[in-house]
Amino acid sequence: MPIVPIGPPGRGGRRYIYRPMSEINVTPMVDVMLVLLVIFMVTAPLLTVGVQVDLPKTQAAAISGKDEPLVVTVNAQGRLYLQETEVAAESLVPRLRAITRNKPDTRIFVRGDRAIAYGRVMEVMGLVNAAGFTRVALIAELPRNAPPAGAGGR
Repeated sequence: MPIVPIGPPGRGGRRYIYRPMSEINVTPMVDVMLVLLVIFMVTAPLLTVGVQVDLPKTQAAAISGKDEPLVVTVNAQGRLYLQETEVAAESLVPRLRAITRNKPDTRIFVRGDRAIAYGRVMEVMGLVNAAGFTRVALIAELPRNAPPAGAGGR
């Protein structure tokens, strides 16, 4: 803090008063924010884990949606997962209804492992469709050498 003389010099000399500095030093705050940014950039991809499924490849165009995806997964052993939680086939429909608050226009994605029988995936789609959900979509993986959706390839 700067020391500023006040008043005329007296017998004891000048009187000094301390005045606070009016500038704010933002360098430490910027340093902390940059460290936090780096930490979040490193940890964010680690937070997006789910059930490991080997998806089949397809040439179909990607579906664009604005709503939060609700994913039902059938893994290689035939077990059902709602998001990342394992569920029994009997409790799948009640849980879907509870999550969507009985809105049948909610989009539900079904992921099936490449090794699972096609019939098992269709059973799950049939369960979801019979419950009244009309917007059911399959999820597949694009092949590595496929052109992006919308690219002219014919």
